[in-house]
Order: sequence, then C-alpha cells, then structure tokens
Amino acid sequence: MSEVNDWNRKIIEEFRANAGKVGGNFAGAPLLLLHTVGARSGHPHVNPLMYQDLGGPVAVFASKAGAPSNPDWYHNLLANPEVSAEIGSETRRFRARVAAGDERDHIWEKQKRDYPGFADYEAKTDREIPVVILDPL
Repeated sequence: MSEVNDWNRKIIEEFRANAGKVGGNFAGAPLLLLHTVGARSGHPHVNPLMYQDLGGPVAVFASKAGAPSNPDWYHNLLANPEVSAEIGSETRRFRARVAAGDERDHIWEKQKRDYPGFADYEAKTDREIPVVILDPL
C-alpha cells in the first residue's frame, strides 16, 4: 500500500469512527469522504477532502497539495459525475460539476481566506485548481 493510500485509510477510519470528526491536520475543518467510480477501472474509490458548505450543494477542491496535475478523483468524477459523499454520519448523493467564472472565483477566494493552505497550494502550481460543486440529487 502506498504512503498516500495508508494516510487516507487512517483518516477514513477515524472519520467513520467519530461521525465525521478527525484530528491532526484536519482537526476542526469540514471534511467529507468522496465516493467516486474509477474512470478507467470502474472500481469504487473513497477520498477524504475538505469541503465548503454552500447551503445544500457543497464545493470540493482538486488541489492535490499544489501538484502539477489534478488528482485522480477529479478525473473519476468528470467521467462519472454521479457521486456520493459521507458528511458526518450521513451519506448523500450528488451530481458533480466544475465551477467556472465568478462562481468559481467567489468560492475559491473564500476557501483561501478560511484555510490559507489552499493559497499555498495555488502558489505551488501553474494550473488553475478546479472547484467542483456537488449538487444534491
């Protein structure tokens, strides 16, 4: 198992054991578990992600800690936009879409203000970090 997968597995276990609460780097931050279907494999995947509550829809951020490429989960949801997410102790269904223009900018700027680490991720990469809106189904 890769170091990243092992790190994610530990966060997922802690999240589920504590109704969505975790410690460490994510202590006090809004965290969800995003369930996607692999674009090529068709296999299910789960990724812990910070999110921004938009009052029904939620936004997630394909930051990959400022890496030069988008994360795998982003490619998965582009191919298969019907996803689910565990938020707290509840699992909800969503349709994913990529935010653009003013919608993206407003959400992204708020995320950077609230969690300055996202500004650091932006500074590390030349790509525009995608903001993904999860609309409830």
